[in-house]
Amino acid sequence: DPYLVVAADKGTASFSDYANEISLAYGHWLGDAFASGGSYGYDHKKMGITARGAWISVQRHFRELGLNTQSDDFTVVGIGDMAGDVFGNGMLRSEHIRLVAAFNHQHIFLDPDPDAAASLAERQRLFELPRSSWEDYDPALISAGGGVYSRAAKAIPLSEPVRMRFGLSATVLKPNELIHELLKAEVDLVWNGGIGTYVKASAESHQEAGDRANDPVRVNGRELRCRVFAEGGNLSMTQRGRIEYALNGGACNTDFIDNAGGVDCSDHEVNIKILLNELVQAEDLTTKQRNQLLVEMTDQVAELVLNNNYRQTQAISLAYYRCQTNFSEYWRTLTEWETAGQINRAMEFLPDDETLKERTKRVAGLTHPELSVLVSYAKILIKEAVLKSDAPEDSYVARAINGAFPQHLLEHYPEQVAHHSLHREIITNQLVNEMVNLMGVNYFQRQIASTGAAVDDVVRAYVVVRDVLRLERYWQRVERLDYQVPAEVQFELFYSLMRLGRRASRWVLRNRRSCLNPQKEVRTLGPKLVELQLLLPTLFARQDASGWQEEVSRLVSLGVQEDVAMLVASSNFLFFGFGIVDLSASSGKPVGLVLELYYKLGTELDLEWFADQIVHLDPASRWEDFARESFVDDLESQRRTLARALLQEIHVIEDIDGAIQVWQASQAPLIKRWQDMMKELHTAPVYDFAMFSVALRELLDLVQSSENRLDMPPVCAV
Repeated sequence: DPYLVVAADKGTASFSDYANEISLAYGHWLGDAFASGGSYGYDHKKMGITARGAWISVQRHFRELGLNTQSDDFTVVGIGDMAGDVFGNGMLRSEHIRLVAAFNHQHIFLDPDPDAAASLAERQRLFELPRSSWEDYDPALISAGGGVYSRAAKAIPLSEPVRMRFGLSATVLKPNELIHELLKAEVDLVWNGGIGTYVKASAESHQEAGDRANDPVRVNGRELRCRVFAEGGNLSMTQRGRIEYALNGGACNTDFIDNAGGVDCSDHEVNIKILLNELVQAEDLTTKQRNQLLVEMTDQVAELVLNNNYRQTQAISLAYYRCQTNFSEYWRTLTEWETAGQINRAMEFLPDDETLKERTKRVAGLTHPELSVLVSYAKILIKEAVLKSDAPEDSYVARAINGAFPQHLLEHYPEQVAHHSLHREIITNQLVNEMVNLMGVNYFQRQIASTGAAVDDVVRAYVVVRDVLRLERYWQRVERLDYQVPAEVQFELFYSLMRLGRRASRWVLRNRRSCLNPQKEVRTLGPKLVELQLLLPTLFARQDASGWQEEVSRLVSLGVQEDVAMLVASSNFLFFGFGIVDLSASSGKPVGLVLELYYKLGTELDLEWFADQIVHLDPASRWEDFARESFVDDLESQRRTLARALLQEIHVIEDIDGAIQVWQASQAPLIKRWQDMMKELHTAPVYDFAMFSVALRELLDLVQSSENRLDMPPVCAV
């Protein structure tokens, strides 16, 4: 790695300053960017960045469970105290937290029926004290039967309200026994902002958990009854404990996902300081101005970090959603990585093949903790490949670096950002994060496997498709539906955008193998695809059997924005839309004319129905999956070639019918043969892959016969 981030932990912030002094004294290239969070860095506790990032995970879990943490009251058991960065900041994230119990190494706090508003104000007061403990909590604000108890006590009496709240029968428990029961409490959330490993798997020993001090209080994953477990602190659960909890219906990710905000903030700080330090050395800034600028950009940095947290947890949840219906994809990805020596399943506690077979029978798929590992490995492995390619050198691809820096730097120092000392690493990091977050764990290797494309071309194709389809815009529109539509509806929309992006990427890779220029493609195809989308409603209105309007109406009735609903309903056709706009660009003919020709040929040959049947084929193996992709690609290619052959004689829309009549007369036997085959397919009780393979062969004969007098080499966008 180009650098090592030394991040100060609780009570050791001054260590960052010592480390930076040493770095400066030795002339290390990072200067005072060596250790983050010092006197002239981002104070994680003041920003609350780790807790805020972990709260993103909490909100996502509950949103998928149908609860809004910012408007609905919910119960919490906490690990830590208000003096702690992660615990303290976390327990101030919502006005609706009802903290019914908490513990740290000194005390146990019990408040069986708290008032949300009053307890929030008291937690805020404790947080603002120079140092505080649970003993500082105002007893008058604790509900009847509650209190603060020392962990050094021999026994703790349990009031009736406490016993009722936590489902306890005993009237007295030792402190460790009480904590053991609190961890198993039936509450909405367990928030860990402290230190220690409190959950293991049933099959694990306490020794394997590696935290002897908490052996007496530790519980098994299947014993947890909380709906969500959040790990603001590290190692609060073993990985096997997380998986056991998740398989039992609990919601959690992993510690390195939940508390990634702090590390991400440190990364941003280092990259920003590298840039600003070069400005100081060039005397474009003074050190005092640099330090002031760092402070002024605090909120912008926090926004960048929290957006990363949001997108990464979204990627894990979307992978979980996809895993329910596309389990084989993830199994295959795992197997390929293992075969290539890129991952050790046993070391990462990922299921072996026998376990995966059992999960398949139970339709269980992979859990969030397991998918957290897969998402992370996908990013790591793809970054390694992209860094070795020349993709980061592409001027259009390199624009991704802008997403890593605050707006102030982009506005005032764009050249310095573009030529950052670590520009290749930052560009790669931004692109790969985005690619995996939006297109999924196996997008990258699937594109290579399907098309044989090089690494740099897959990256370029993704950027082209993202910008031509304006995927980021639509993705953000779906994100804005948080709490407005059920999470399942959002997942459906995300999956449609993902599927469209994957198919379109394949089109770009298959049709631009030797001439893929992202800037040229986006400039040429982008406006035409926008024009095409505006024309599609008129087209679909003429296709009574398409069901397009019904799908748009269904989505709009669920609360989806109309433009998003229209794109999603059009997604299957938009794959063919790339051929339409490509033809328009290469022939100089209007998009509307090419679209009309596509429509007429589609109606004549029943191609929309045929395409829909291919899309809905259910592959039973990897080869059938590849076959389905090939069928779709072949159909698109043949349809485009046929349209291109006829387009030579067409100059205005009025010419289309005449050209089609001439074509029908010249190809009558082959057209009839195709139409007869379509009739037979319409009446077939079941479909298999052989049927479509044969049908596409017949369509190819028709297309080749139609174009046999034309010499048409592959065309790149003008």
